[in-house]
Amino acid sequence: MTAPSRATLLYVLLLAAGGAIYVLCRYFPYQAPFWLPWEFSWVTFLAAFLALGWFVRGLVRGERLPPWRIACFLLGVGLDYAVLQTHLDFYAQHMFFVHRAAHFVLHHLGAFLIALGAAGPAIERGMPPFLARLLHTWPVRRAMDVMQHPAVAPALFVGLLYFWLIPGLHTRAMLDADLYDVMNWTMALNGIAFWWLVLDPRPRPPARLSPLIRMLMILLIELPQMVLGAILSLSMTDYYPVYTICGRIFEMTALNDQHYGGLIIWLPGTVTSFAAMIAALGQMRLNEERAERESQA
Repeated sequence: MTAPSRATLLYVLLLAAGGAIYVLCRYFPYQAPFWLPWEFSWVTFLAAFLALGWFVRGLVRGERLPPWRIACFLLGVGLDYAVLQTHLDFYAQHMFFVHRAAHFVLHHLGAFLIALGAAGPAIERGMPPFLARLLHTWPVRRAMDVMQHPAVAPALFVGLLYFWLIPGLHTRAMLDADLYDVMNWTMALNGIAFWWLVLDPRPRPPARLSPLIRMLMILLIELPQMVLGAILSLSMTDYYPVYTICGRIFEMTALNDQHYGGLIIWLPGTVTSFAAMIAALGQMRLNEERAERESQA
């Protein structure tokens, strides 16, 4: 079987698998196991499995990555998929602290691991040529230039976190399926773009930023997250009654739910920033040692 035929077969099998999952979730939601989606999304399903397929294909075609980076990428995609396309999403729609944990994965942990995997070149090598060419078109490159500008990236990272937690907007997003998807996707994509900017293993150039600017960006996002987490975890006002309206699935008061959610913003977010700082420092040292070896050669 030729390579194009194999690729076509894999795409057909992927569509068949997605169709089977859609039928199960659409017509037998209460019989579906926990690991299947509560609400199936073709966009999320295809994005996750096409990325994984192209990644593996890129590795087979010769793109080299250390095993630990491969593991980071696979784990990051798996975590993002788990919070979006398993029954965890149902819990996130009914408990504020579970929703905060899901967004921590999308915006921090999962995105951090995906960026640490540095899988972009492998995915690009594995995808169809016409799609790979689209990545280098002017609109795409211009959008990335804006999103990853050192003045824009930290403001956008923190701004989206605050934006989707505006009480009125958050209530609307939790009740509107389309807006709910927009909220999740913006958090996930922004997280990947930001952490890739910070964790890019290459020296500058071709990386966009110097190590000093990366450290500064990590510090800039830290304090606003801590402030928001402290407000939500210490406040005696229930800012998100939508979870009471929808019905909490755990026996917990509204304030306890909000307080736990605030702690998730506060503490794990801080730990992720420290981890990013350590990773950036380690990569800076590796790049310096590589430059020294090349100068002595």
